[in-house]
Amino acid sequence: MQFRQKALSKLQSPEEIDLPVRLARPQGLLVLAVTVVAMAAAAVWAVTGSVSTTLTAPGILTHGKGGYVLQSPVAGQVTAVLAEEGDHLAAGAPLLKVRTAQGPAVVRAVAAGRVTTLVATIGSVVTTGADVAAVERVDDETAPLTATLYVPADRGADVPVGAAVDLTVQSVPTASYGVLRGRVEAVGRTAQTRRHITAYLGSSQLGDQFSRSGQPVAVTVRLERSSSTRSGYAWSTPDGPAHTLDSMTPVSATVHLATQHPADWLLP
Repeated sequence: MQFRQKALSKLQSPEEIDLPVRLARPQGLLVLAVTVVAMAAAAVWAVTGSVSTTLTAPGILTHGKGGYVLQSPVAGQVTAVLAEEGDHLAAGAPLLKVRTAQGPAVVRAVAAGRVTTLVATIGSVVTTGADVAAVERVDDETAPLTATLYVPADRGADVPVGAAVDLTVQSVPTASYGVLRGRVEAVGRTAQTRRHITAYLGSSQLGDQFSRSGQPVAVTVRLERSSSTRSGYAWSTPDGPAHTLDSMTPVSATVHLATQHPADWLLP
């Protein structure tokens, strides 16, 4: 009954048409203004801004010609080791002397290159076909390095030739010297099996490592040169490390793929 009386009283009272109507409070207007500005800024960024996607992949520094595993053509006991790891050998250069049942024999390099792994030691016994060394194919000690990356096969088509690449070198502290700069030079057309990787790098261990998650695609990265660094290559820091880089050094790569405007995501 009380509510009915208030309603009748309201109907009987004259309308207060002479009083101003408050559509919004000052706080509400401020929130509205901020929202409009934010939406306008987002629209401008969606059209003019850009977002870069990246792809990470493992890899290794090489001279771009691969390597091979040197196997002993004879069976016997090693009596002399004529080279050390890191030595550059010419094609046909002697590597080991082996005493066999038929007399002394020499194990020679098949092709010119750098000895990366030496398995045989003086006094060890080798059998015919046993692995005695791994040799990286390289004609000249001053040949430039490249990086070979192993990208998952389903992402190989996403990597464009010329894309920028940042390489984290395992033997170089990133916090002090930054990353190595490079550009994609070539993208493989076919997936690499464990056997292919092993044959190219001359290491079954690396073949297992790079094919562990499936058959990858090989991507060749050309390292950017610089005359102002000790290593001879460009780094994200002005000087880079104070030592040269060695081939067969593992790296982790970040490949910068094509950039897109956010508005492109909304377009068919």
